[in-house]
Amino acid sequence: MRRLLAYAREALEAIWRNRGRSTLTVLGMVIGTASVIAVLGIGKAASAGIAGSLTSFGDPGFFVSVDPKQDDPLSAQIQFRDAKTVAEDNSDIFEYVFPNYSRNYEMKANGVVYDGTVQSTSDYINDTLTLREGRRVGPREVEEGEHVCLLSQALERRFFGPAGRALGETVRINGVRFVVIGVYDEWKAGIFNNIGGSDYIEIPYTAFNQLSPGPVDSLNIFAKPGTPLDRVRDAAIASLRHVHGPRAQYDVQDALAFETAFERTIDVVSYGITAIGGVALLVAGVGIMNIMLVSVTERTREIGIRKAIGGSRNDIVVQFLLESVILSLFGGCIGLALGVLAVLLGYNVISGFLGPAPIPWALIISVAFGFSTAVGIIFGTYPALRAGRLDPIVALRS
Repeated sequence: MRRLLAYAREALEAIWRNRGRSTLTVLGMVIGTASVIAVLGIGKAASAGIAGSLTSFGDPGFFVSVDPKQDDPLSAQIQFRDAKTVAEDNSDIFEYVFPNYSRNYEMKANGVVYDGTVQSTSDYINDTLTLREGRRVGPREVEEGEHVCLLSQALERRFFGPAGRALGETVRINGVRFVVIGVYDEWKAGIFNNIGGSDYIEIPYTAFNQLSPGPVDSLNIFAKPGTPLDRVRDAAIASLRHVHGPRAQYDVQDALAFETAFERTIDVVSYGITAIGGVALLVAGVGIMNIMLVSVTERTREIGIRKAIGGSRNDIVVQFLLESVILSLFGGCIGLALGVLAVLLGYNVISGFLGPAPIPWALIISVAFGFSTAVGIIFGTYPALRAGRLDPIVALRS
């Protein structure tokens, strides 16, 4: 340990003697490490934020819709009564089945008129979305098709202002009166607000059928635990074909599997961009190798003297390798600080857009030190070995 400390002190002295050249060399490591840390940290935080937003919806179940590519899609349209048929035919594997609707209707409340999204809901609660006030739709309201509704917080503000006095108020949807029984907390996931719209209202699917009789958009199926997609698909399609004919074609999608695939895609993109940023580290490594080769050439006589007074080949290799690692770690530490600053600045944007997005600090710090050490060792090995192989007589004569 004492010998390593002596080597480290000599390495620091050598770096300080050539501080101008060393600074330019370290600059490459600073840029490379900062870019990798910034991209990795922001990417992982965004991925975690998206995953958390998706998780809040719980298990969306399976969705069955008409295949639009078939010869006669109109004959295969799913009707409101089909939900009960599918549920009864497959009670051994299906836990809950209900029709889905999503339409744009004119809404009017408190003298404000707005065209927004109206969605169907049921009493089967399988998500973790929270209510700011009020309650969800109950079984009796679904069974009797009562005219009750839940609002998004954005829609509540649009109709009733920021005071939040929506409970018990009336909203007319396409001219039909509905009473507000609950208001959802505002989504933090701005990306999903932009895709799906943050101004929406939910009503029981039975009331939606009264508002819009006719074909439904899809069937939402919740299978019993452990039921695979293939069995759900075969059972649902068999029931629907029994009603609509053997040539009817349907699509069955596992929404949870889609969400998982989406999360994995975000992770792959994050690591891919990080790898691109890692190219800067390779360039910095080449710079370190170049400066170390120059250092070996300049200190050839010093190497000869060390060997002549008893220094071993391994001592020379360790000394120069340690110098390379110290250079790399200097740049890595400065790059880490700049990268962390960039992540903190980016987090403010991400948290406002996606909601809570935990930053993997342990991963970031370990990657920074790991990459810095690896670059110093990998690109400093050849110059160190070259220094260790020098013949002491030749080195003294140079």
